[in-house]
Amino acid sequence: MKAVFDERQWQHDPRHFMANGTVLPNPEQPERIRVLRAGAEAAGCNFEPPADAGMGPIAAVHTAEYLTFLETIHSRWQRIDGAGEEVIPNIHPASRRDGYPKSAVGQAGYHQADTACPISSGTWDAAYWSAQSAISGADLMATGARSAYVLSRPPGHHAFADLAGGFCFLNNSGIAAQRLCAAGLRPAILDVDVHHGNGTQGIFYHRNDVLTVSIHADPARFYPFFWGHAQERGAGAGLGCNLNLPLERGTADQDYLATLETALRRVTSFGTDVLVVALGLDAAVDDPFQGLAVTGDGFARIGAALAGTGLPVLFIQEGGYLSDSLGSNLTRILSGFQDAA
Repeated sequence: MKAVFDERQWQHDPRHFMANGTVLPNPEQPERIRVLRAGAEAAGCNFEPPADAGMGPIAAVHTAEYLTFLETIHSRWQRIDGAGEEVIPNIHPASRRDGYPKSAVGQAGYHQADTACPISSGTWDAAYWSAQSAISGADLMATGARSAYVLSRPPGHHAFADLAGGFCFLNNSGIAAQRLCAAGLRPAILDVDVHHGNGTQGIFYHRNDVLTVSIHADPARFYPFFWGHAQERGAGAGLGCNLNLPLERGTADQDYLATLETALRRVTSFGTDVLVVALGLDAAVDDPFQGLAVTGDGFARIGAALAGTGLPVLFIQEGGYLSDSLGSNLTRILSGFQDAA
């Protein structure tokens, strides 16, 4: 399987993460790259660097205002007397329709949903090349590849068109799907991360040319809380083109795989001709976030089920945090797919 990764993705090295009022070490660590790359190579992946497609494919999904913010905010932040080393918001507007301030502090609150997306000196370059990796992966699919894996880090599925959140800055899976649309294809995004892909849902919620499906831990008591409920079905032209399949905390292989069957039926009904899998591995039983309880065998069976659709599949890395099984779970899902394809 072809795979894409850029070494500049190492540059994002977040220090902090606030959970339940406690400042903790950020779990989205660069070390994830080493573990995930080894797991992909164990499944036979051959990595190559992405081409630079420029800002156009990224700006097709994200606003110019937001991209300007991401590219410039860290240098602006450092000019604030007494500012910390990372851009972390401490105030938020009540609505996206509220005023847009000139202040770096105010813009941070406008464009960062939470304290889990700190911006440091290397964040923009890492996010840019993470997105370019996803774009190159999409181009592989558009030119006839049957499968590919993209090691996108930082991840992307919590990023809206103009809003970072949950370790995410640029929506890699959404950017790839838009690139596939531009190539005349009809993509679906299937998000298997333990957390709902709220940014992806938000980007495509009013559209009918990209299907979005997410299997995740029930957000009633789990991040991202405000999105990912079953009644969210899309709106306007996109009504019926968004499917959320929330699961009880601790759901294990059997029930997860039954839910996956429901998700894949919807993918088939959409007339999908290329499937983008937002590949979170944090549904694992030993992942630090402890949302679901999928085993290594379960990941292999997920891979086989994806192959069973007969569709070309682009795997784009989302979550999955440092644990004993992280690398092997990636190996299992990619090998399960290839063995069944």
